Amino acid sequence: MKILSRTVGAFQENTYLVIDETAQRAVLVDPGDEPDRLIEMVEQSGATLDAIWLTHGHLDHVGGIAGVRRRWPVPVSLHPSDLPLYANAAEQAEAYGLSIEQPELPDRELADGDRLTVGSLEFDVLHMPGHSPGHVVFRHGTTVMGGDLLFAGSIGRTDLPLADPAQMEESLARFCELDEATVVHPGHGPRTTIGRERATNGFLTGAARIVRR
Repeated sequence: MKILSRTVGAFQENTYLVIDETAQRAVLVDPGDEPDRLIEMVEQSGATLDAIWLTHGHLDHVGGIAGVRRRWPVPVSLHPSDLPLYANAAEQAEAYGLSIEQPELPDRELADGDRLTVGSLEFDVLHMPGHSPGHVVFRHGTTVMGGDLLFAGSIGRTDLPLADPAQMEESLARFCELDEATVVHPGHGPRTTIGRERATNGFLTGAARIVRR
């Protein structure tokens, strides 16, 4: 498995290209913006793009979908609880003074316990609400595409529309039951590990409190 990334858009969101190097098949996780750069990443990889997987429906994670799908009309997967956010992404962007192309509705509904494949690689879908109601992460062994659940030294915001601080606490507790060697590829900032965040992240050690609206 190879994981490539580009940091895109005004929110500096991390878009990931996950590749099965043997089969040369790939998926894009959270194509957030700048579709031309994402298309270039896929083309330079030499892999065939099979799908788009979304950890959640916030505008900074979906803004590049329409452009990518004009090049490759691949299916998009999203948890249905995030459809209200996804369906209004362009309107959300306008509230921030930004412009994105509204993507078409997703093709597949994700659920906790689903198993997705790219080539011979299998990823478990774990529903981790809190930052948004339909937030999920994708896990393959000790590798996780974590979206906006857990960051290096921080966590996803819980003061946004449809966020739920209590659910965030539950999701973080469940997430941190994963092996401490698990590498987290987050939606923003550098990658980290479960073990490092258990030891140093104030939101996990009790030194910081989750924001409540």
